[in-house]
Amino acid sequence: MLSLSICIISLAPFTSAAVHSLKYFYTATSGISAFPEFIGVGKVDDLEISYYDSTIKQAVPKQDWMNRTTYGFDEGYWSTEKEVAMGYEQTFKADMSILKDRFNQTEGLHAFQKTYGCRWDDAGGIITGFEQFGYDGEDFMWLDLNNMRWIAVVQQAIPTTQRWNRMEMAFPYRRHYFHGECVEWLKKYLDYGKSILQRTVRPEVTLHQKGSGVACHATGFYPEEVKVTWKKDGVEMDDDVDVGRTLPNGDGTFQKRAVLTVSPEERKNAQYSCEVTHRSGDPIVLDHEEEIISSNIGVVVGVVAPILVLILISGVMFKRKIGKLTYSTGQKCGLTFSFN
Repeated sequence: MLSLSICIISLAPFTSAAVHSLKYFYTATSGISAFPEFIGVGKVDDLEISYYDSTIKQAVPKQDWMNRTTYGFDEGYWSTEKEVAMGYEQTFKADMSILKDRFNQTEGLHAFQKTYGCRWDDAGGIITGFEQFGYDGEDFMWLDLNNMRWIAVVQQAIPTTQRWNRMEMAFPYRRHYFHGECVEWLKKYLDYGKSILQRTVRPEVTLHQKGSGVACHATGFYPEEVKVTWKKDGVEMDDDVDVGRTLPNGDGTFQKRAVLTVSPEERKNAQYSCEVTHRSGDPIVLDHEEEIISSNIGVVVGVVAPILVLILISGVMFKRKIGKLTYSTGQKCGLTFSFN
């Protein structure tokens, strides 16, 4: 997860207010012949709204309301999206070559990723921005908006952070973008797609045997924010519980689970219960005595965007949860520099 110093505010404790996000993800790959060398995806509240790749050479809407001229998503909008994505495609290809040289690599599967965007708390009005790069599944460098500087995570990123930190003219624009245009467009998207983005769907909660433990599995809920906890005699547990990440189902809903790892003997001596809290209604509580319906359930991820498929099959995944930008014409931030 992103550390607090990266300008992301922790969402604990759980609140019924929604934290909305606009994120963009770019991924360049090397060594996968049957897969696009470059992919760009835009998401609002983790729902895919736009897509581009180096094979189709087109930016396309992924939601019906993103294709309506009534909202201004006309040919001009998507033409601009295409031009910006193609610009990133060329830059990322060049950067991939630079990074392979820095890591002394010549062959094999490699992936270079960028993600950036903004989050908006519709209750407190808190706005946060974030931008980060990753290489081969590891953090590479990230933007510290609080101190207006780039931070290198690995040695190979130092030449880039040193050069980019000298480009002081870029920082005020980025701050203005994250706290201005990005949130303005996020609010527009939320309004245009409100029938989907502002709905609430209650989770279905079940208990499953997971090895020697018991998994409390919540699925089918929307929006993404949820809290899944185990309690012992009514007191929330911190130890002996493994809480997983919130994952997409592929149908616009999400899933999350928490695994209780205490022994069967310990379970007999106390009252254990799982509680799922979601803005769709009152908390859902299942006692451990409830029927465990199946054994060794796995995490089920449905049909997802190609970018996520790539991440899953190649093991390329950021250690931190991150997002993407937009630009001064109303879509994406145009400030992008080569790593060279």
